[in-house]
Amino acid sequence: MTDVASATSTGAGKKQHLGWALVLISVAQLMVVLDGTIVNIALPFIQTDLDITPENLTWVVTGYALAFGSLLLLGGRLGDLYGRRKIFMIGLVIFGVASLLGGLANSEATLLAARALQGLGAALASPAALALIATTFPAGPARNRAFAVYAAMSGVGAAVGLLLGGWLTGLSPEIFGTTVEGWRLTLLINTPIGIVTALLAPRFLSESESHPGELDLPGAVTGTLGLLGLVYGISRAGTDGWTDPWTLASLGAGLLLLATFLFIESRVEHPLLPTRVFANRTRAASYLAMFFAPAAMFAMFFYLSQYIQSVMGYSSIEAGVAFLPFCIGLVIAAGISSNLINRVDPRILAGVGTLMAAVALFGFSRIPHDTSLPIQDAAASYWTDLFPYILVMALGMGATFVPLTLTAVHHLRAEDSGIGSGVLNTMQQVGGALGLSLLATIASQTMDDLKATIAAAVPDGAQATPEQLATAGQQIFAAGASDAFLFGAGLMLLASLVTWIFLNVKHEELATDGPEGGVHIG
Repeated sequence: MTDVASATSTGAGKKQHLGWALVLISVAQLMVVLDGTIVNIALPFIQTDLDITPENLTWVVTGYALAFGSLLLLGGRLGDLYGRRKIFMIGLVIFGVASLLGGLANSEATLLAARALQGLGAALASPAALALIATTFPAGPARNRAFAVYAAMSGVGAAVGLLLGGWLTGLSPEIFGTTVEGWRLTLLINTPIGIVTALLAPRFLSESESHPGELDLPGAVTGTLGLLGLVYGISRAGTDGWTDPWTLASLGAGLLLLATFLFIESRVEHPLLPTRVFANRTRAASYLAMFFAPAAMFAMFFYLSQYIQSVMGYSSIEAGVAFLPFCIGLVIAAGISSNLINRVDPRILAGVGTLMAAVALFGFSRIPHDTSLPIQDAAASYWTDLFPYILVMALGMGATFVPLTLTAVHHLRAEDSGIGSGVLNTMQQVGGALGLSLLATIASQTMDDLKATIAAAVPDGAQATPEQLATAGQQIFAAGASDAFLFGAGLMLLASLVTWIFLNVKHEELATDGPEGGVHIG
Protein backbone atom coordinates (compact mmCIF):
# COMPACT_ATOMS: atom_id res chain seq x y z
CA MET A 1 0.00 0.00 0.00
CA THR A 2 2.82 2.35 0.91
CA ASP A 3 4.61 1.51 -2.36
CA VAL A 4 1.48 2.28 -4.37
CA ALA A 5 1.02 5.60 -2.59
CA SER A 6 4.68 6.44 -3.11
CA ALA A 7 4.48 5.61 -6.80
CA THR A 8 1.34 7.70 -7.17
CA SER A 9 3.00 10.60 -5.40
CA THR A 10 6.08 10.30 -7.63
CA GLY A 11 3.94 10.27 -10.78
CA ALA A 12 1.98 13.30 -9.64
CA GLY A 13 5.19 15.08 -8.70
CA LYS A 14 6.72 14.41 -12.12
CA LYS A 15 3.57 15.64 -13.86
CA GLN A 16 3.59 18.81 -11.73
CA HIS A 17 7.33 19.18 -12.42
CA LEU A 18 6.73 18.95 -16.18
CA GLY A 19 3.84 21.39 -15.92
CA TRP A 20 5.97 24.05 -14.25
CA ALA A 21 8.80 23.36 -16.69
CA LEU A 22 6.40 24.10 -19.55
CA VAL A 23 5.21 27.30 -17.85
CA LEU A 24 8.77 28.61 -17.59
CA ILE A 25 9.65 27.71 -21.17
CA SER A 26 6.40 29.19 -22.51
CA VAL A 27 6.77 32.47 -20.59
CA ALA A 28 10.33 32.84 -21.87
CA GLN A 29 9.33 32.16 -25.48
CA LEU A 30 6.35 34.53 -25.35
CA MET A 31 8.54 37.28 -23.90
CA VAL A 32 11.18 36.84 -26.61
CA VAL A 33 8.68 36.80 -29.49
CA LEU A 34 6.43 39.66 -28.38
CA ASP A 35 9.45 41.92 -27.90
CA GLY A 36 9.76 42.06 -31.65
CA THR A 37 6.48 44.03 -31.88
CA ILE A 38 5.73 45.46 -28.41
CA VAL A 39 7.70 48.68 -29.05
CA ASN A 40 6.19 49.28 -32.51
CA ILE A 41 3.23 51.28 -31.23
CA ALA A 42 5.50 53.17 -28.80
CA LEU A 43 7.90 54.37 -31.55
CA PRO A 44 6.42 57.91 -31.93
CA PHE A 45 6.70 58.45 -28.17
CA ILE A 46 10.26 57.11 -28.09
CA GLN A 47 11.20 59.41 -30.97
CA THR A 48 9.84 62.48 -29.15
CA ASP A 49 11.34 61.69 -25.73
CA LEU A 50 14.83 60.75 -26.92
CA ASP A 51 14.92 63.07 -29.97
CA ILE A 52 15.68 60.26 -32.42
CA THR A 53 15.73 61.06 -36.14
CA PRO A 54 13.19 59.23 -38.38
CA GLU A 55 16.08 57.47 -40.14
CA ASN A 56 17.45 56.04 -36.88
CA LEU A 57 14.07 55.26 -35.32
CA THR A 58 13.73 52.05 -37.33
CA TRP A 59 16.85 50.75 -35.57
CA VAL A 60 14.82 50.41 -32.35
CA VAL A 61 13.07 47.48 -34.06
CA THR A 62 15.77 46.45 -36.54
CA GLY A 63 18.57 46.34 -33.93
CA TYR A 64 16.71 43.69 -31.95
CA ALA A 65 15.86 41.67 -35.05
CA LEU A 66 19.44 41.77 -36.36
CA ALA A 67 21.05 40.58 -33.13
CA PHE A 68 18.36 37.96 -32.59
CA GLY A 69 18.47 36.56 -36.13
CA SER A 70 22.24 36.54 -36.57
CA LEU A 71 23.09 34.92 -33.21
CA LEU A 72 20.52 32.11 -33.16
CA LEU A 73 22.81 29.42 -34.58
CA LEU A 74 25.52 30.29 -32.09
CA GLY A 75 23.00 30.39 -29.24
CA GLY A 76 21.64 26.97 -30.13
CA ARG A 77 25.10 25.39 -30.29
CA LEU A 78 26.24 26.99 -27.02
CA GLY A 79 23.31 25.24 -25.34
CA ASP A 80 24.46 21.88 -26.72
CA LEU A 81 28.04 22.45 -25.60
CA TYR A 82 27.71 24.17 -22.22
CA GLY A 83 24.31 23.01 -20.94
CA ARG A 84 20.92 24.12 -22.22
CA ARG A 85 19.51 25.14 -18.85
CA LYS A 86 22.60 27.24 -18.15
CA ILE A 87 22.43 29.02 -21.52
CA PHE A 88 18.66 29.43 -21.12
CA MET A 89 19.21 31.15 -17.76
CA ILE A 90 22.05 33.32 -19.03
CA GLY A 91 19.93 34.40 -21.99
CA LEU A 92 17.01 35.35 -19.74
CA VAL A 93 19.23 37.33 -17.36
CA ILE A 94 20.85 39.20 -20.27
CA PHE A 95 17.38 39.87 -21.69
CA GLY A 96 16.10 41.15 -18.36
CA VAL A 97 19.09 43.42 -17.69
CA ALA A 98 19.01 44.75 -21.27
CA SER A 99 15.29 45.51 -20.87
CA LEU A 100 16.06 47.47 -17.71
CA LEU A 101 18.78 49.46 -19.50
CA GLY A 102 16.43 50.17 -22.38
CA GLY A 103 13.59 51.22 -20.10
CA LEU A 104 15.86 53.64 -18.26
CA ALA A 105 17.65 54.90 -21.39
CA ASN A 106 18.04 58.68 -21.67
CA SER A 107 19.78 58.70 -25.05
CA GLU A 108 19.42 57.17 -28.48
CA ALA A 109 22.73 55.28 -28.21
CA THR A 110 21.80 53.66 -24.89
CA LEU A 111 18.43 52.50 -26.16
CA LEU A 112 19.82 51.03 -29.39
CA ALA A 113 22.60 49.23 -27.50
CA ALA A 114 20.02 47.84 -25.06
CA ARG A 115 17.86 46.56 -27.92
CA ALA A 116 20.85 44.78 -29.49
CA LEU A 117 21.66 43.27 -26.08
CA GLN A 118 18.06 42.09 -25.82
CA GLY A 119 18.54 40.35 -29.17
CA LEU A 120 21.59 38.54 -27.79
CA GLY A 121 19.63 37.36 -24.75
CA ALA A 122 16.77 36.19 -26.96
CA ALA A 123 19.15 34.32 -29.27
CA LEU A 124 20.53 32.40 -26.28
CA ALA A 125 17.18 31.69 -24.60
CA SER A 126 14.92 30.81 -27.54
CA PRO A 127 16.78 27.79 -29.05
CA ALA A 128 17.47 26.48 -25.55
CA ALA A 129 13.75 26.73 -24.72
CA LEU A 130 12.74 24.57 -27.70
CA ALA A 131 15.57 22.10 -27.05
CA LEU A 132 14.54 21.81 -23.40
CA ILE A 133 11.07 20.68 -24.50
CA ALA A 134 12.56 18.02 -26.76
CA THR A 135 14.82 16.70 -24.00
CA THR A 136 12.51 17.11 -20.99
CA PHE A 137 9.15 15.78 -22.16
CA PRO A 138 8.64 12.11 -23.10
CA ALA A 139 7.77 11.36 -26.72
CA GLY A 140 4.06 11.05 -27.39
CA PRO A 141 1.07 13.06 -26.14
CA ALA A 142 3.01 14.87 -23.38
CA ARG A 143 5.63 16.22 -25.79
CA ASN A 144 3.02 16.99 -28.43
CA ARG A 145 1.05 19.10 -25.94
CA ALA A 146 4.24 20.87 -24.86
CA PHE A 147 5.14 21.67 -28.47
CA ALA A 148 1.58 22.91 -29.05
CA VAL A 149 1.93 25.40 -26.20
CA TYR A 150 5.37 26.48 -27.48
CA ALA A 151 4.01 26.90 -31.02
CA ALA A 152 1.06 28.90 -29.72
CA MET A 153 3.40 31.22 -27.82
CA SER A 154 5.52 31.67 -30.95
CA GLY A 155 2.45 32.42 -33.06
CA VAL A 156 0.53 34.76 -30.76
CA GLY A 157 3.60 36.63 -29.53
CA ALA A 158 3.45 39.27 -32.27
CA ALA A 159 -0.27 39.92 -31.71
CA VAL A 160 0.14 40.02 -27.93
CA GLY A 161 3.01 42.46 -28.42
CA LEU A 162 0.76 44.84 -30.37
CA LEU A 163 -2.00 44.62 -27.76
CA LEU A 164 0.30 44.94 -24.74
CA GLY A 165 2.32 47.69 -26.40
CA GLY A 166 -0.81 49.71 -27.13
CA TRP A 167 -2.03 49.37 -23.54
CA LEU A 168 1.29 50.08 -21.81
CA THR A 169 2.09 53.05 -24.03
CA GLY A 170 -1.11 54.71 -22.86
CA LEU A 171 -0.09 54.46 -19.19
CA SER A 172 1.94 56.98 -17.20
CA PRO A 173 2.24 55.50 -13.70
CA GLU A 174 4.06 57.12 -10.80
CA ILE A 175 6.86 54.93 -9.44
CA PHE A 176 8.89 56.06 -6.42
CA GLY A 177 7.48 59.54 -6.86
CA THR A 178 8.52 59.77 -10.52
CA THR A 179 6.16 59.64 -13.49
CA VAL A 180 7.26 56.93 -15.93
CA GLU A 181 6.45 57.33 -19.63
CA GLY A 182 4.35 54.51 -21.00
CA TRP A 183 6.84 53.55 -23.70
CA ARG A 184 9.41 52.68 -21.04
CA LEU A 185 7.01 50.13 -19.57
CA THR A 186 7.10 48.15 -22.84
CA LEU A 187 10.73 47.38 -21.97
CA LEU A 188 10.71 47.42 -18.17
CA ILE A 189 7.96 44.78 -17.98
CA ASN A 190 10.47 42.18 -19.22
CA THR A 191 12.94 42.67 -16.38
CA PRO A 192 11.08 41.00 -13.48
CA ILE A 193 9.65 38.30 -15.77
CA GLY A 194 13.06 37.39 -17.22
CA ILE A 195 14.93 37.41 -13.91
CA VAL A 196 12.27 35.41 -11.99
CA THR A 197 12.01 32.83 -14.80
CA ALA A 198 15.80 32.41 -14.77
CA LEU A 199 15.87 31.95 -10.98
CA LEU A 200 13.14 29.30 -11.08
CA ALA A 201 14.75 27.33 -13.93
CA PRO A 202 17.10 25.18 -11.74
CA ARG A 203 14.13 23.96 -9.72
CA PHE A 204 12.03 22.71 -12.63
CA LEU A 205 14.43 22.11 -15.54
CA SER A 206 17.15 19.47 -15.70
CA GLU A 207 20.58 20.30 -17.06
CA SER A 208 21.89 18.59 -20.20
CA GLU A 209 25.34 17.13 -20.71
CA SER A 210 28.04 19.65 -21.53
CA HIS A 211 30.86 19.32 -24.05
CA PRO A 212 33.17 22.28 -23.36
CA GLY A 213 36.16 22.78 -25.60
CA GLU A 214 34.30 21.77 -28.78
CA LEU A 215 33.18 25.25 -29.86
CA ASP A 216 33.94 25.89 -33.52
CA LEU A 217 35.21 29.48 -33.29
CA PRO A 218 35.89 30.05 -37.03
CA GLY A 219 32.43 28.70 -37.80
CA ALA A 220 30.85 30.84 -35.06
CA VAL A 221 32.47 34.02 -36.41
CA THR A 222 31.75 33.44 -40.11
CA GLY A 223 28.25 32.05 -39.49
CA THR A 224 27.21 34.90 -37.20
CA LEU A 225 28.66 37.65 -39.40
CA GLY A 226 27.20 35.98 -42.51
CA LEU A 227 23.71 35.90 -41.03
CA LEU A 228 24.15 39.47 -39.80
CA GLY A 229 25.02 40.64 -43.31
CA LEU A 230 22.17 38.68 -44.87
CA VAL A 231 19.49 39.83 -42.39
CA TYR A 232 20.70 43.45 -42.52
CA GLY A 233 20.77 43.45 -46.32
CA ILE A 234 17.28 41.99 -46.53
CA SER A 235 15.93 44.44 -43.95
CA ARG A 236 17.57 47.40 -45.71
CA ALA A 237 16.10 46.27 -49.04
CA GLY A 238 12.64 46.75 -47.58
CA THR A 239 13.31 50.45 -46.94
CA ASP A 240 16.05 51.48 -49.40
CA GLY A 241 15.39 49.08 -52.28
CA TRP A 242 17.22 46.08 -53.70
CA THR A 243 19.54 48.21 -55.85
CA ASP A 244 20.82 50.32 -52.95
CA PRO A 245 24.66 49.98 -52.79
CA TRP A 246 24.67 49.19 -49.06
CA THR A 247 21.94 46.58 -49.57
CA LEU A 248 23.94 44.87 -52.31
CA ALA A 249 27.21 45.10 -50.36
CA SER A 250 25.62 43.65 -47.22
CA LEU A 251 23.92 40.81 -49.09
CA GLY A 252 27.11 40.02 -51.03
CA ALA A 253 29.26 39.99 -47.90
CA GLY A 254 26.68 37.91 -46.05
CA LEU A 255 26.48 35.28 -48.79
CA LEU A 256 30.29 35.15 -49.10
CA LEU A 257 30.70 34.67 -45.35
CA LEU A 258 27.98 31.99 -45.27
CA ALA A 259 29.71 30.15 -48.13
CA THR A 260 32.96 30.32 -46.10
CA PHE A 261 31.03 29.08 -43.08
CA LEU A 262 29.72 26.04 -44.97
CA PHE A 263 33.24 25.26 -46.22
CA ILE A 264 34.60 25.42 -42.66
CA GLU A 265 31.78 23.23 -41.36
CA SER A 266 32.64 20.51 -43.87
CA ARG A 267 36.24 20.39 -42.59
CA VAL A 268 36.24 20.79 -38.80
CA GLU A 269 35.92 17.92 -36.32
CA HIS A 270 33.24 19.59 -34.16
CA PRO A 271 31.24 21.86 -36.49
CA LEU A 272 28.95 24.57 -35.21
CA LEU A 273 26.30 23.27 -37.63
CA PRO A 274 26.68 19.52 -38.25
CA THR A 275 25.47 18.56 -41.73
CA ARG A 276 23.70 15.55 -40.21
CA VAL A 277 21.05 17.98 -38.94
CA PHE A 278 19.84 18.32 -42.56
CA ALA A 279 20.29 14.65 -43.49
CA ASN A 280 16.70 13.73 -42.57
CA ARG A 281 14.38 14.68 -45.46
CA THR A 282 11.40 15.37 -43.21
CA ARG A 283 13.45 17.64 -40.98
CA ALA A 284 14.87 19.55 -43.95
CA ALA A 285 11.34 19.93 -45.36
CA SER A 286 10.14 21.27 -41.99
CA TYR A 287 12.89 23.90 -42.01
CA LEU A 288 12.01 24.95 -45.55
CA ALA A 289 8.27 25.16 -44.86
CA MET A 290 8.97 27.17 -41.71
CA PHE A 291 11.03 29.54 -43.88
CA PHE A 292 8.06 30.38 -46.13
CA ALA A 293 5.19 30.32 -43.61
CA PRO A 294 6.41 33.06 -41.20
CA ALA A 295 7.29 35.26 -44.17
CA ALA A 296 3.62 35.20 -45.14
CA MET A 297 2.35 35.59 -41.57
CA PHE A 298 4.54 38.65 -40.96
CA ALA A 299 2.72 40.29 -43.90
CA MET A 300 -0.56 39.95 -42.07
CA PHE A 301 0.71 41.64 -38.92
CA PHE A 302 2.73 44.34 -40.69
CA TYR A 303 0.17 45.48 -43.25
CA LEU A 304 -3.08 44.63 -41.48
CA SER A 305 -2.09 46.49 -38.30
CA GLN A 306 -1.32 49.58 -40.39
CA TYR A 307 -4.49 49.23 -42.47
CA ILE A 308 -6.68 48.95 -39.36
CA GLN A 309 -5.16 52.14 -37.91
CA SER A 310 -4.41 54.27 -40.97
CA VAL A 311 -7.38 53.43 -43.18
CA MET A 312 -10.08 52.20 -40.80
CA GLY A 313 -9.20 54.78 -38.12
CA TYR A 314 -8.71 52.43 -35.15
CA SER A 315 -6.62 53.62 -32.20
CA SER A 316 -3.48 51.69 -31.23
CA ILE A 317 -5.23 49.82 -28.42
CA GLU A 318 -8.25 49.09 -30.65
CA ALA A 319 -5.88 47.71 -33.28
CA GLY A 320 -4.36 45.41 -30.69
CA VAL A 321 -7.82 44.21 -29.61
CA ALA A 322 -8.69 43.57 -33.27
CA PHE A 323 -6.02 40.84 -33.26
CA LEU A 324 -7.38 39.11 -30.14
CA PRO A 325 -9.40 36.61 -32.25
CA PHE A 326 -6.10 35.58 -33.84
CA CYS A 327 -4.57 34.86 -30.42
CA ILE A 328 -7.60 32.92 -29.22
CA GLY A 329 -8.02 31.01 -32.48
CA LEU A 330 -4.36 30.03 -32.66
CA VAL A 331 -4.32 28.75 -29.07
CA ILE A 332 -7.46 26.68 -29.73
CA ALA A 333 -6.06 25.34 -33.01
CA ALA A 334 -2.74 24.46 -31.39
CA GLY A 335 -4.54 22.51 -28.67
CA ILE A 336 -6.62 20.61 -31.21
CA SER A 337 -3.53 19.90 -33.33
CA SER A 338 -1.64 18.50 -30.33
CA ASN A 339 -4.39 15.89 -29.98
CA LEU A 340 -4.86 15.22 -33.69
CA ILE A 341 -1.12 14.68 -34.20
CA ASN A 342 -1.47 11.44 -32.21
CA ARG A 343 -3.85 10.12 -34.89
CA VAL A 344 -3.15 12.13 -38.06
CA ASP A 345 0.12 12.37 -40.03
CA PRO A 346 1.94 15.75 -39.77
CA ARG A 347 1.82 16.17 -43.54
CA ILE A 348 -1.98 16.26 -43.54
CA LEU A 349 -2.25 18.62 -40.56
CA ALA A 350 0.41 21.06 -41.77
CA GLY A 351 -0.72 20.73 -45.40
CA VAL A 352 -4.31 21.65 -44.58
CA GLY A 353 -3.13 24.38 -42.19
CA THR A 354 -0.97 26.09 -44.80
CA LEU A 355 -3.81 25.92 -47.34
CA MET A 356 -6.16 27.56 -44.82
CA ALA A 357 -3.60 30.30 -44.19
CA ALA A 358 -3.21 30.84 -47.95
CA VAL A 359 -7.00 31.22 -48.28
CA ALA A 360 -6.97 33.76 -45.42
CA LEU A 361 -4.22 35.83 -47.04
CA PHE A 362 -6.08 35.74 -50.34
CA GLY A 363 -9.14 37.01 -48.45
CA PHE A 364 -7.09 39.89 -47.04
CA SER A 365 -5.97 40.74 -50.57
CA ARG A 366 -9.61 41.57 -51.39
CA ILE A 367 -9.77 44.54 -49.00
CA PRO A 368 -11.56 47.40 -50.78
CA HIS A 369 -9.47 50.26 -52.13
CA ASP A 370 -11.63 52.04 -54.68
CA THR A 371 -10.14 55.53 -55.02
CA SER A 372 -13.34 56.81 -56.63
CA LEU A 373 -15.28 56.36 -53.38
CA PRO A 374 -15.12 58.27 -50.08
CA ILE A 375 -12.91 56.44 -47.59
CA GLN A 376 -15.83 55.56 -45.29
CA ASP A 377 -17.43 53.69 -48.20
CA ALA A 378 -14.22 52.14 -49.52
CA ALA A 379 -12.72 51.01 -46.20
CA ALA A 380 -13.20 47.44 -45.09
CA SER A 381 -15.67 46.42 -42.44
CA TYR A 382 -13.91 44.57 -39.62
CA TRP A 383 -16.59 41.94 -39.06
CA THR A 384 -17.24 41.11 -42.72
CA ASP A 385 -13.94 41.82 -44.51
CA LEU A 386 -11.32 41.06 -41.84
CA PHE A 387 -12.61 39.00 -38.91
CA PRO A 388 -13.43 35.79 -40.86
CA TYR A 389 -9.96 35.73 -42.41
CA ILE A 390 -8.19 36.58 -39.14
CA LEU A 391 -9.93 33.52 -37.66
CA VAL A 392 -9.09 31.26 -40.62
CA MET A 393 -5.47 32.47 -40.50
CA ALA A 394 -5.27 31.64 -36.78
CA LEU A 395 -6.70 28.15 -37.24
CA GLY A 396 -4.42 27.51 -40.21
CA MET A 397 -1.25 28.65 -38.44
CA GLY A 398 -2.14 26.64 -35.34
CA ALA A 399 -2.49 23.55 -37.51
CA THR A 400 0.83 24.38 -39.21
CA PHE A 401 3.18 25.38 -36.39
CA VAL A 402 2.54 22.39 -34.11
CA PRO A 403 3.36 19.54 -36.55
CA LEU A 404 6.22 21.42 -38.23
CA THR A 405 7.85 22.26 -34.89
CA LEU A 406 7.57 18.61 -33.88
CA THR A 407 9.02 17.26 -37.12
CA ALA A 408 11.80 19.88 -37.18
CA VAL A 409 13.38 18.48 -34.00
CA HIS A 410 12.17 14.88 -34.27
CA HIS A 411 14.87 12.17 -34.21
CA LEU A 412 17.66 14.66 -33.65
CA ARG A 413 20.57 13.37 -31.62
CA ALA A 414 20.40 14.58 -28.03
CA GLU A 415 23.64 16.52 -28.50
CA ASP A 416 22.20 18.30 -31.57
CA SER A 417 18.82 19.39 -30.22
CA GLY A 418 20.07 22.90 -29.43
CA ILE A 419 21.52 23.60 -32.86
CA GLY A 420 18.47 21.96 -34.47
CA SER A 421 16.27 24.39 -32.57
CA GLY A 422 18.59 27.24 -33.55
CA VAL A 423 18.26 26.34 -37.24
CA LEU A 424 14.45 26.33 -36.94
CA ASN A 425 14.42 29.73 -35.26
CA THR A 426 16.91 31.10 -37.81
CA MET A 427 14.78 29.94 -40.73
CA GLN A 428 11.78 31.70 -39.20
CA GLN A 429 13.67 34.95 -38.61
CA VAL A 430 15.45 35.06 -41.97
CA GLY A 431 12.32 33.91 -43.80
CA GLY A 432 10.26 36.58 -42.07
CA ALA A 433 12.78 39.32 -42.86
CA LEU A 434 13.10 38.24 -46.51
CA GLY A 435 9.36 37.87 -46.96
CA LEU A 436 8.63 41.27 -45.46
CA SER A 437 11.25 42.95 -47.66
CA LEU A 438 9.87 41.30 -50.79
CA LEU A 439 6.34 42.24 -49.82
CA ALA A 440 7.42 45.82 -49.08
CA THR A 441 8.98 46.03 -52.54
CA ILE A 442 5.81 44.77 -54.20
CA ALA A 443 3.56 47.04 -52.13
CA SER A 444 5.75 50.09 -52.80
CA GLN A 445 5.74 49.44 -56.54
CA THR A 446 1.95 49.17 -56.56
CA MET A 447 1.62 52.40 -54.57
CA ASP A 448 4.02 54.28 -56.84
CA ASP A 449 2.20 53.09 -59.99
CA LEU A 450 -1.19 54.06 -58.58
CA LYS A 451 0.07 57.50 -57.52
CA ALA A 452 1.35 58.10 -61.04
CA THR A 453 -1.97 56.95 -62.56
CA ILE A 454 -4.01 59.21 -60.28
CA ALA A 455 -1.68 62.16 -60.90
CA ALA A 456 -1.98 61.72 -64.66
CA ALA A 457 -5.79 61.69 -64.45
CA VAL A 458 -5.99 65.03 -62.60
CA PRO A 459 -6.89 67.87 -65.00
CA ASP A 460 -4.28 70.59 -65.48
CA GLY A 461 -4.61 73.31 -62.88
CA ALA A 462 -6.89 71.27 -60.63
CA GLN A 463 -6.06 71.42 -56.93
CA ALA A 464 -6.98 68.54 -54.62
CA THR A 465 -8.25 69.33 -51.15
CA PRO A 466 -6.35 67.99 -48.09
CA GLU A 467 -9.24 65.60 -47.45
CA GLN A 468 -9.04 64.24 -50.99
CA LEU A 469 -5.28 63.80 -50.69
CA ALA A 470 -5.68 61.96 -47.37
CA THR A 471 -8.37 59.70 -48.82
CA ALA A 472 -6.30 58.91 -51.90
CA GLY A 473 -3.26 58.18 -49.71
CA GLN A 474 -5.19 55.74 -47.56
CA GLN A 475 -6.65 53.91 -50.54
CA ILE A 476 -3.27 53.81 -52.30
CA PHE A 477 -1.84 52.15 -49.18
CA ALA A 478 -4.72 49.66 -49.20
CA ALA A 479 -3.98 48.79 -52.83
CA GLY A 480 -0.32 48.15 -52.03
CA ALA A 481 -1.24 46.09 -48.97
CA SER A 482 -3.66 43.96 -50.98
CA ASP A 483 -0.89 43.05 -53.45
CA ALA A 484 1.41 42.21 -50.53
CA PHE A 485 -1.25 39.89 -49.09
CA LEU A 486 -1.64 38.22 -52.47
CA PHE A 487 2.11 37.60 -52.68
CA GLY A 488 2.00 36.31 -49.09
CA ALA A 489 -0.66 33.81 -50.13
CA GLY A 490 1.76 32.60 -52.81
CA LEU A 491 4.51 32.10 -50.21
CA MET A 492 2.09 30.13 -48.05
CA LEU A 493 1.22 27.93 -51.03
CA LEU A 494 4.95 27.22 -51.44
CA ALA A 495 5.07 26.13 -47.79
CA SER A 496 2.07 23.92 -48.44
CA LEU A 497 3.68 22.39 -51.54
CA VAL A 498 6.86 21.55 -49.61
CA THR A 499 4.76 20.00 -46.83
CA TRP A 500 2.61 17.80 -49.08
CA ILE A 501 5.54 16.55 -51.18
CA PHE A 502 8.40 16.06 -48.70
CA LEU A 503 6.97 15.68 -45.18
CA ASN A 504 6.65 11.91 -45.05
CA VAL A 505 6.97 11.01 -41.34
CA LYS A 506 4.04 9.05 -39.86
CA HIS A 507 2.25 10.10 -36.70
CA GLU A 508 3.18 6.78 -35.06
CA GLU A 509 6.88 7.71 -35.36
CA LEU A 510 6.38 10.92 -33.40
CA ALA A 511 5.54 8.83 -30.33
CA THR A 512 9.08 7.39 -30.35
CA ASP A 513 12.50 8.91 -29.88
CA GLY A 514 14.10 7.02 -32.72
CA PRO A 515 17.73 6.08 -33.26
CA GLU A 516 19.14 9.62 -33.34
CA GLY A 517 18.01 10.96 -30.00
CA GLY A 518 17.11 9.89 -26.52
CA VAL A 519 14.98 11.75 -24.05
CA HIS A 520 16.02 12.81 -20.61
CA ILE A 521 13.04 13.39 -18.35
CA GLY A 522 13.88 15.85 -15.61
